[in-house]
Amino acid sequence: MLGPTWKPLALTTMLGLEGPCWVGPGPDGGLAMSEEFGNVQLFGSAHQALGSLGSLTGHSFGHPEGVCSDAESSIIVADEQRHQPSPSPHSKSTLFPGVGPPICLQLEGLERPLGMACAPQGQLVVADAGDNYIKVYQYLGKTA
Repeated sequence: MLGPTWKPLALTTMLGLEGPCWVGPGPDGGLAMSEEFGNVQLFGSAHQALGSLGSLTGHSFGHPEGVCSDAESSIIVADEQRHQPSPSPHSKSTLFPGVGPPICLQLEGLERPLGMACAPQGQLVVADAGDNYIKVYQYLGKTA
C-alpha cells in the first residue's frame, strides 16, 4: 500500500541558486537554503528572495550544510568547513539572531555536521556524518 500523495501548492521557481543542498524553515514562515558553493539564501513566506545570509551579515561560510530556525526566528547553520578563525575547534555551527552579529555555537564533539533541526524545549538535533551519530544538544544559556 502506498502512502498519501503530495501535490505542489504552486509551482515556484527560485532563480540564481548555486547548487542548492539543504532547505529548512526560515524565520517568519520563510525558507533558508544552503548552497554547496558557500552561502545560505533566505526566502520570505511567499518564496520571494530576501538575500544571502553571508551578504546580510558579513559572514563567510566554508561549506554550509543543514539549516533551521529556532523559536526566536534565529537561523542556525551547520558549516563543515568553516573559513573564518573560530574561538573553539568545536565551533562548526553558527547562530544568526534576528538582530546582532552571528554567534559561534559551542557544540562539543561535532565532527562533520550535515542535517539540523530545532526541536521542542530548546534542543538542536544534528546529523554528524563524521562519526555517524545523531547528536542532541540542549541550550544551557550564555557563558561569560
